[in-house]
Amino acid sequence: MTAPYAEEPIGLLAGSGRFPIVFAEKARRLGRRVVCVGLRHEAAPELSGLVDRFYWSGLARLGRMIRCFKGEGVRRLVMAGKVHKDTFLFRPWRLLSLFPDWRFVRVWCFRKRSDNRDDTLLLMVVKEFAADGLHFESALDLCPELLVPAGLLTRRRPTSREEADIALGWQTAREMGRLDVGQSVMVQDRTVVAVEAIEGTDRAITRAGELCHARGFVVVKVAKPQQDMRFDVPTVGCSTIETMHRAGGRVLAIEAGRTIVLDQEQTVALADRHGITLLVLDEAQASDLGRRHGICVSNATA
Repeated sequence: MTAPYAEEPIGLLAGSGRFPIVFAEKARRLGRRVVCVGLRHEAAPELSGLVDRFYWSGLARLGRMIRCFKGEGVRRLVMAGKVHKDTFLFRPWRLLSLFPDWRFVRVWCFRKRSDNRDDTLLLMVVKEFAADGLHFESALDLCPELLVPAGLLTRRRPTSREEADIALGWQTAREMGRLDVGQSVMVQDRTVVAVEAIEGTDRAITRAGELCHARGFVVVKVAKPQQDMRFDVPTVGCSTIETMHRAGGRVLAIEAGRTIVLDQEQTVALADRHGITLLVLDEAQASDLGRRHGICVSNATA
């Protein structure tokens, strides 16, 4: 991080999940001032007690978010946590239900875009903030330890059959990421059971469990080939492991250096308790796994 970042308040635009909380806790330990705008119905209320200044904002109150950060002297900020697009994108009268401000209406209705995929919408938001001198950086600059290196984190190793499913899942998930569809794929017996889309990883895992009556399926979660580390970085944690346990998943394979593991010690302990394998691979290891099982694993590019 640059020196000015350490001297100025850090802006935190918070969605749902544990990541915003982990970020706020780390910033507090380092003595950094944090100004947080929590997205209503997404961010955890406990964030207000972990930061120096806290504001609620509706998802479509873009002007309010910018005013809150600028009024507190923020120039650099991070985005952490998930926004559930399905809760608003397909509602009747979707725009009016969010009580949008004029700035949001101007961006949403009059800014040309090719689609409503995650990267398209997030980059549109990033550009709008930048117009007011607010620049997004990666939350991982402050919390690099959340990105795990390659290795087997749990006691249980994958079987040969599961290795083949990991290789197929890796190839499929990478392609889905290239298309900005989703980051996770569920596989059993070299068959893709489910692919994550707008519903998110946990609900995709649950769906795989409903479809895969034999249970014991593999979950592969990787970054997009063109991953922007400022947002939408693949994230797993205790909730992922609990969802897998309920659904019957047996292996979770994630990408080294490009996937966040929240509360790593607790997550690994929980996986061990449930007999779930947590394996971290880099691209070379995934490719080697594919060669050994006759599955081509290529590093797709944008």
